[in-house]
Amino acid sequence: MALSDSWLRANNGRDREGVLEKADQDGLSVRISAKGKIKFQIRFRFAGKNQRCDIGTYPLMGLADARREAQRFRAELEQGKDPRIVKVLERSQQDGELNQTLEKLFNDWYQAFAINAKKGHHGILRSFQLHVFPKLGRLPFSELTVHHWLNILEPLAKGTAKVPGKPQIADRILVNSKQFYKWAKKRHLCENNVLADISASQDLQVKDRINTRHLNDDEIRLMLEACEQSRMEPKNAMFVELLLFYGCRPMELREAKRSDFDFEAMVWTVPAERHKMGASTGKPLLRPIIPEIVPLLNQLMALSDSEYLVTNRDSDKCLSRSAIIALPVNIIQWVRKNKSIEMEHWSIYALRKTCRSNMSTLCAPHIAEIILGHKLPGDWGTYDHYHYLPEQAEAYTAWWNRIQRIRNPELYQNVVEMKRG
Repeated sequence: MALSDSWLRANNGRDREGVLEKADQDGLSVRISAKGKIKFQIRFRFAGKNQRCDIGTYPLMGLADARREAQRFRAELEQGKDPRIVKVLERSQQDGELNQTLEKLFNDWYQAFAINAKKGHHGILRSFQLHVFPKLGRLPFSELTVHHWLNILEPLAKGTAKVPGKPQIADRILVNSKQFYKWAKKRHLCENNVLADISASQDLQVKDRINTRHLNDDEIRLMLEACEQSRMEPKNAMFVELLLFYGCRPMELREAKRSDFDFEAMVWTVPAERHKMGASTGKPLLRPIIPEIVPLLNQLMALSDSEYLVTNRDSDKCLSRSAIIALPVNIIQWVRKNKSIEMEHWSIYALRKTCRSNMSTLCAPHIAEIILGHKLPGDWGTYDHYHYLPEQAEAYTAWWNRIQRIRNPELYQNVVEMKRG
């Protein structure tokens, strides 16, 4: 039988031997303690499990109000919301205590840790803004379960009938969420890392794919021709050529400043805070400036008065990451339109692989690794503090000559013969 006001009055404050539970409607029930204290509860299933949530205490909440609350929470449940979290969130809003929401604590972690420790922190923040915050951002962090996270990560990794999967983004969110939980747990902001046992490969079926795409000689020639003859902005064309030549990480060149280039010592210095290995080594990267590359650097510097080597259009800020993503696509489209050749897709990072693959035929492996800014293995990297600048310069000179030969074989051969003559 359903609850009634008379039954509640009769049982309120009445001692009994044990706990009594009595159901009403729409999942509403009451739980009466041995001391006669009556609590209204709503029973429901969430994430495949039976759950319950206290919604009020009799007589402060009457039966009619309890039934209305039960219906309201049922409506929230129909929208995929956990009534327990809805209640906690509403209480925190009433108390003005929103500092324990996922979004607030994540931003605290981001400011305190990620900005300083992660080179790609902007992409991490953007991934959470797009995929996590809209669903979980305003929920109490301590109340989130592994099911809340999997409801986001699994569809993101696998995709749906209408939306293709984004497994690498799902992996990024999982990795950084685990680190976020670890940070929060150390500060007693949560009791458990609910994602500790979740694996990207096993639970999300995210497969590690090694991208081996690099450009062959014909593709290098087409790319350079597109840089010279297309309507690509000159600064972008020179940026692409410098990436191919130096084999550096795009970020290192995007954020490069004029002051990093010493034309007297003929050295380009990448400070530790602006390259990937800098956080662990604490050391800058030193790359030689060979005479052949000086005109290209001077042309680039002449295009702007900014402190940065390459800037965004109509701005003195450094070239943004989003600005370089479209460059390979624009080159591929130009080649298709003007040469009737369909280039296989490649990303801006393919230029780094292209440089490294060629360096394997031009210098010793450890020189090629130093050129890319990689750390030498084991004790070698620990004890060897030599920068190998002359050896790098020799390799870069050989690579420059190869690029010119690829760019225009006949002209390059004529220049070689003139020098011999």
